[in-house]
Amino acid sequence: MEIKQVFRTLSESSGVSGYEHDLASTLQENCPWADEIKTDKLGNVIMLKKGQGTGPKPKVMLAGHMDEIGLIITKIEKEGFLRFGTIGGFDQRVLLAQEVVVHGKERLTGIIGAKPPHIQAPGEQGQAVKMDDLFIDIGFDSQEQAAKYVRVGDIATMKRDVLDLQGSIMAGKSFDDRAGVAAIFECFKVLEQVSHKADVYGVATVQEEVGLRGAITSTYGIVPDIGIAIDVGFGDSPGLPESDTIKLSQGPGVAIGPHVHPKVHARMVETAKEWNISYSSDPSPSPGGTDAYAIQVARAGVATILLSIPLRYMHTPIETIDYEDVKRTGRLMAMFIAGLDNEFVEGLTCF
Repeated sequence: MEIKQVFRTLSESSGVSGYEHDLASTLQENCPWADEIKTDKLGNVIMLKKGQGTGPKPKVMLAGHMDEIGLIITKIEKEGFLRFGTIGGFDQRVLLAQEVVVHGKERLTGIIGAKPPHIQAPGEQGQAVKMDDLFIDIGFDSQEQAAKYVRVGDIATMKRDVLDLQGSIMAGKSFDDRAGVAAIFECFKVLEQVSHKADVYGVATVQEEVGLRGAITSTYGIVPDIGIAIDVGFGDSPGLPESDTIKLSQGPGVAIGPHVHPKVHARMVETAKEWNISYSSDPSPSPGGTDAYAIQVARAGVATILLSIPLRYMHTPIETIDYEDVKRTGRLMAMFIAGLDNEFVEGLTCF
């Protein structure tokens, strides 16, 4: 199975925070390496790959969030235009002139518009258009006509096909964090070929963009010994200091900071070196915006680490990654898991 194609399908699908249910079937149909797959009450998709052998087994949880940022309709104007707000943190500078899909009674294609620059007030032309001045045009000319298909509270998503750039570089929407979900699949695929004692729970979490909610509930239910959150980090690009970025095409960023267990970090780095898997060190002094935080503080606490796939242009419709970094992330996790035993897990409580 070509996981890269599954990733492409996930990217082009819709799944705004709180509305991820349509993605569950795609995940369930494309993970033949899992021994069990279930969906919990919040919508998390939990895939279990059982470890070999008998007796007590370490439990490892891999978490990548499948939700995406999106739009919600807040008002239907009398002329038929749709006003909207955001679910999650869109970069509003890029919204103007985007194609969108409005998920009303039917799926409707629309565009995001605003008044043209020729009639803007003095001083407006050099500024980003404010959210309050944007609207979605779906081609209707009255509130009554639009209201037959769209209701306040309906969701809208970006309409964007994945683009293949040079080599293994790809661009598209919602790579944050469906690249992390693809990395879990890549990990499971490698684990099919190697011996591992640990039971591995791969979780496509929901509602990360609005408060890490899926990671909170799924960690509480699984009670893992070790948690690995896979998210995206700021990829290198012009205008960003090197110290704040992770270079594309050189593997994942391995986080180090207060949300990372030092023994898990040391073993992850050791594994990368042993198997010649490229990685970058990713200092993270102020954690809190990824599933790693939610996993770390669940129940009595979980030994946690964060792996970040470098991504350019975060929270835009043209997020850009090197898919080889997704594969490197999956392989690194698989080889880390293959080296785990009960002795290592028991030692996590001793610093």
